[in-house]
Amino acid sequence: MGIVLRIIYESIVQALGQLNANRLRSFLSLLGITIGIFCIIGVFSAVDSLEDNVRGSLAKLGDDVIYIQKISWAENPDNWFKYLRRPNVDYEDYEVIKEKVRSAQLTTFYVGIGQKTVKYFQSSAERAYMLGVTQEFSEMFKLNYEQGRFFSPNEYHRGANKCVLGFKVSEAVFGSLDPIGKSVKINGRSYEVIGVLEKSGESIINVMNFDEVVLVSYELARKIANLKSNSLFGDVSICVKAAEGVSVEQMKDEITGKLRAHRRLKPKQDDNFSLNQLSIISNFLSGFFNVLNVLGVFIGGFAILVGMFSVANIMFVSVKERTRLIGIKKALGAKRYIILLEFLIESIILCILGGLAGLALVMVAMAGLSQITDSFQMYLSFNNAALGIILSTVIGVLAGMIPAMQASRMDPVEAMRK
Repeated sequence: MGIVLRIIYESIVQALGQLNANRLRSFLSLLGITIGIFCIIGVFSAVDSLEDNVRGSLAKLGDDVIYIQKISWAENPDNWFKYLRRPNVDYEDYEVIKEKVRSAQLTTFYVGIGQKTVKYFQSSAERAYMLGVTQEFSEMFKLNYEQGRFFSPNEYHRGANKCVLGFKVSEAVFGSLDPIGKSVKINGRSYEVIGVLEKSGESIINVMNFDEVVLVSYELARKIANLKSNSLFGDVSICVKAAEGVSVEQMKDEITGKLRAHRRLKPKQDDNFSLNQLSIISNFLSGFFNVLNVLGVFIGGFAILVGMFSVANIMFVSVKERTRLIGIKKALGAKRYIILLEFLIESIILCILGGLAGLALVMVAMAGLSQITDSFQMYLSFNNAALGIILSTVIGVLAGMIPAMQASRMDPVEAMRK
């Protein structure tokens, strides 16, 4: 054991000596390893950061929630023509599900009214998206409030002229003023502001960007807008959360039965509604992220291959320069495996140094990209860093094996003569 540790120590010293004695040659040779590790681990880190952000955004909406809509999220866009005759889900569908689906814990309904301009004296917010929502909406989406509150039952059922503003809408209209109790105008109609939502922040995927919404009660929405539109891309949905202990599949079966009965569909007729889950998006994204990872391996693999041959070249030169020393060691009784380990470990050390440089570049790149974009934080995980070190070690073994074997097989007499 002591011999092996001594070989490792001497190999590290020799590897560092090689780097110091031939700086330019070593730098150019290790550059391929550095670039290869940077490409592969950089892509893996970027994809992991992106995936964590996307899945975190989707998780906020819950894995046990069914979104009943006209169009399936999993459908090929080329086939959307078949949805033209489908009716949009409506308030009556919502009432049926709320009253008859026993496996549901919570049911809410929302309908988009379109983009509006919100005005307060000379200030305004353009392109704020107005939603008419039922009373369970706040609980379903776990809305938090910077100020104020959601609609009371009395305000909801009366269809009172009251609204809840998204953070950015409130900031644009009121600035540093307290918005609660003040009236804004939308399409010439006055609405009292009773709440402001907390800032939800930027995200790669905002399934629903609450920073730029204006929420009104559904009872008010039906007074101020035509909600009977059957547009293919109409923003209308029923959201159903499964009760505790109830599987999503069980709830889907019950919803399907109740909706088919309500819509009087015959047994042989296809459903004219879609039950969407976040798992549909997650499954699609998994394939997308896998493609990005493969692309990173493909790009970085070429750089690593070049780097591997460069390190092998360094080792061949090192063997040639130390031929006489190898002969002396073997003449003094050094075993073949000791010479083999000496050069193999030296090759591994060189590749690990190149890999560490690549990981350092990844860390710098991730930190820089995180500063540039507010959408999500990018990071180098421990697993990816460990993978980089493992890859560097494997490359070192492959690059140093042939030169090390060549050195270990030298005849001591011939080696000393050279």
